[in-house]
Amino acid sequence: MVSKKVEIVNAEGMHMRPAGLIAKAVKAHPDSEVILKAEGKDIKAKAVMQIMAAGLKKGTVVEIVVNGGDEQAVLDEIAKMFEDGFGE
Repeated sequence: MVSKKVEIVNAEGMHMRPAGLIAKAVKAHPDSEVILKAEGKDIKAKAVMQIMAAGLKKGTVVEIVVNGGDEQAVLDEIAKMFEDGFGE
C-alpha cells in the first residue's frame, strides 16, 4: 500500500469531468484498488458517482491510497492529475 496527500486546486472542485478522468485512469489499472480519503469518507476512485457525491471542493485535502499492482506508478499518475488541476 502506498498513499499521498494532495489538495484539490481546480476552482470548480471535483465535478463530473475530473471525476470521470480519475475513474478512467483507475479502470486502466484493474489490478490496483484506489481509494480517495477526504472529510472522513472513503471513496472508491473508479466510481464516478461516489466521487461526485462526496462534494469535494477546492482546497480539500485528499489522501490517495493505492493497493495492488504497480502501486507507485498508479499513485503518481493520479496525484499528478490532482496537482495539474485536471487540465483546467
